[in-house]
Amino acid sequence: MAVICSFLWPWSEASQPHKNMVKRDPDSAPVPSTVVCINSDVIQPDHITWSTFNTVFMNGCCLGFIAYIYSVKSRDRKMVGDMTGAQSHASTAKILNILALVISLIFYIMLIVLYSFNLLGNQR
Repeated sequence: MAVICSFLWPWSEASQPHKNMVKRDPDSAPVPSTVVCINSDVIQPDHITWSTFNTVFMNGCCLGFIAYIYSVKSRDRKMVGDMTGAQSHASTAKILNILALVISLIFYIMLIVLYSFNLLGNQR
């Protein structure tokens, strides 16, 4: 079944049917179609935003980048329809994001403490 949409004015030459266009016979059998049902009840988080944040700002031991890779894998699995694989990659990305966040926060807290006690930097 061919659907032709014309967004041109009705009196223009381009909106008139051409001789070589295929016309559908009204007595022919219906054309089979494919219906894609997307279940939007269950939304699987892929943690891509969190992974991007950890990659840019808190990339301790490159865990943020590895979490980003798993987040992209999770999104790909979700697009294909493999919800089990998507959930597995998403949980791995979540664990890596938590580890990257904790390691980076510990590092930044230690850096602040060392700098505040003047153990790091200028010795006055």
